[in-house]
Amino acid sequence: MTGPPRAARTGVTRPAEAMRRTIAAPTWPRPRRAVIRRSTGMWAWECALHRYGLGPVAGVDEAGRGACAGPLVVAACVLRPGDAARFEGLTDSKLLTAAARERYYELIVRRGVDWAVVVIPPTEVDRRGVHAANIAGMRRAVAQLASPPGYVLTDGFAVPGLGAPNLAVPKGDQAAACVAAASVLAKVTRDRLMVELDSRLPRYGFAEHKGYCTAAHDEAMTAHGPSSVHRYSFVNVRARAVRPATTVVHNSRVHESECVAAGVVDGDGWARAGGEVGP
Repeated sequence: MTGPPRAARTGVTRPAEAMRRTIAAPTWPRPRRAVIRRSTGMWAWECALHRYGLGPVAGVDEAGRGACAGPLVVAACVLRPGDAARFEGLTDSKLLTAAARERYYELIVRRGVDWAVVVIPPTEVDRRGVHAANIAGMRRAVAQLASPPGYVLTDGFAVPGLGAPNLAVPKGDQAAACVAAASVLAKVTRDRLMVELDSRLPRYGFAEHKGYCTAAHDEAMTAHGPSSVHRYSFVNVRARAVRPATTVVHNSRVHESECVAAGVVDGDGWARAGGEVGP
C-alpha cells in the first residue's frame, strides 16, 4: 500500500502545528541589568547589590592557604554602605603595609556591621586538604555572622553551600571593599597567631615568614625537622620528616580535580606550596 494521499497527510498535521503555536511559552519581562558604576571604586559591587535590595553584602576571604605551617584563617565581613570615605585606600591585605593592616583591622572591628573569623588548625588542613578546608571555613565564617547576608562576594572562585546567593569576583580583594576587609581580618589574625607561635618555637622564624615557604624556613626545617604546627600534607614538609602515613590524608577526591586545576595540589593529590605570594 502506498498510504493516504499527500493532501490527507498534510491536513492531519496542520492542527498539531497550530496547537504548538498556541501553547508556546509566554515571554516574561526581563529584569533590568545591574549597572556597576566604576566611579564607586572598591564599593561598586556593594552599591549595585544594595540598589537592587540584595543587601547586606558579605565578603569572604582567607589567609594562609599557601603557607606550609600554621593555621588557615578565614573571615567574613559586612561593611556599612555609607562608610566608603572612612575606608579610603582599603585593598588586598597583601598589598598593605603591616601598620596599615593593623589600622584597617581596628577600623573594621569598630565600624563593621558584622564580621566573623574562623581559625582552621594545620591538622585539619592535612586531614581535609587545603581547598576542602578553605571551602568549609568560608561556609562556617558566613554561618557565624549575626544576621544572614543577602548576598556574598568571594575572591576569585565560586563557593557552594554559603546559604545565600553568591558571586565569585576576579581579584575580589582588590575589587570589593567587603572582600578586602575580610582579607585584612584574616591576615592580621593569622599574623598575630604566627608571632605567638614564634615565641613558642623561635627556631623556625615564624614571626618573619609567617609559615610561608622561604629559603630560611626550609633551612630551619632541614636543621630541626618539622614541628607539630607544620602541614605534613605539603611536599616540602613531608620531604623533611618521617611520619606515619595514616596521619596525613590525601585531598578529597571530590575536590581534587578542582585543586589540581587551581594549582593548589600536585597531580598526586598532595598540597603544593603556593597560592598566596608570601607573607
